Amino acid sequence: MRQVPVPNIAPLDTGDIELVRRALAREEAAVRAIMQANNRRLYRLARGILRNDGEAEDVVQEAYVRAFTHLESFRGDCSLSTWLSRIAINEALGRLRRRRPAVELDSLPQGALEAEIIQFPLAAADPEKSMAQREIQAVVEHAIDELPEAFRLVFITRVIEGMNVEETAEILSLKPETVKSRLHRARTMLRDIVEKKIGPVVMEAFPFAGKRCERLTDTVLKRLGYG
Repeated sequence: MRQVPVPNIAPLDTGDIELVRRALAREEAAVRAIMQANNRRLYRLARGILRNDGEAEDVVQEAYVRAFTHLESFRGDCSLSTWLSRIAINEALGRLRRRRPAVELDSLPQGALEAEIIQFPLAAADPEKSMAQREIQAVVEHAIDELPEAFRLVFITRVIEGMNVEETAEILSLKPETVKSRLHRARTMLRDIVEKKIGPVVMEAFPFAGKRCERLTDTVLKRLGYG
């Protein structure tokens, strides 16, 4: 069997400047590497602003088109991820302004009361537990959505995306002190929202139904001499 020759492709350099250089040369592997490294972050940031899955995906697509069309403007003054994040945020805010005129990221006072999303491990062998976990996840996601916009974005960048204070401040054009205070306030608000909503879910905690309930019942009946 004749072997097909494998092209000698050098491994991608993970440095931003090198990736940008290769993307500017229309190297598909470099473009793909940039997107794969940033897809989740851009989606979460866009969804944090828009609170809509479909619109967030559209924004990420538009942000990439805008970024790759003007890639030569990237100078390396910040990380490529930060540069892309700003483009996605601006794209999402632009869409939000068209939906709600005069919306600004800093429109709320600092002391005032916004993927894919917090993931819980699902135990396939225990559907009852899986259902409870999904319900809790939905409560948390909806609670995050209810945070005011300015606080929601800080929470998503710092907690869900795990960015540090300095990077969050740079992406959102805030002072580090503002990031810290908004995160503290976001956590307080999120706890209050979840506590109000979690009651009905907690009432169904530690379920013991379905097959486990039937199995225990059958075991006890057998031990008591029934059947």
